[in-house]
Amino acid sequence: MPEQQAVQVLLVRHRTGLISMHIRIDDLTGPEIHGLLDEHLQHMRQLSPPESVHALDLDGLRKPEITFWTIWSGAELLGSGALKELSPDHGEIKSMRTAAKHRNKGAAKAMMAHILAEARKRSYGRLSLETGSVPGFEPAIKLYEGFGFARCGPFADYPEDPYSVFMTLALDRPDA
Repeated sequence: MPEQQAVQVLLVRHRTGLISMHIRIDDLTGPEIHGLLDEHLQHMRQLSPPESVHALDLDGLRKPEITFWTIWSGAELLGSGALKELSPDHGEIKSMRTAAKHRNKGAAKAMMAHILAEARKRSYGRLSLETGSVPGFEPAIKLYEGFGFARCGPFADYPEDPYSVFMTLALDRPDA
């Protein structure tokens, strides 16, 4: 089994106190991540018709152009996120998910900040994402808007879809 490398350790302020979290590159082999991705796909299928579910399964996330991270507090898996390289200048956020029992603890914000930092480190000029349009996706949309993402048209190979919201963010490059 490939080593799961600690990438970032942080303390996140929560109404109940500080929560220690760490983000690491994940090899997608652990039972915890299998459970979280199953939860993610089931939820997406409840909210959107099959042709509008763009969440990736395990095999889809194992592509070389995708880096996949998990965020943990001790032995508890809080969530996940992935970054897909669309081109040397453009990345896509994939598989952002917070485990249902760990919502509102700051894990999603921590993962977003991590992915944005990585996209800037890779010198991407733009970061885009696709999420759902129905009310169940409103917390995700608010999260993305809070980080400066704005709605846009379809990108990459996505078709126009009333069940999709497309968002993008122009990035400041560290060398600019």
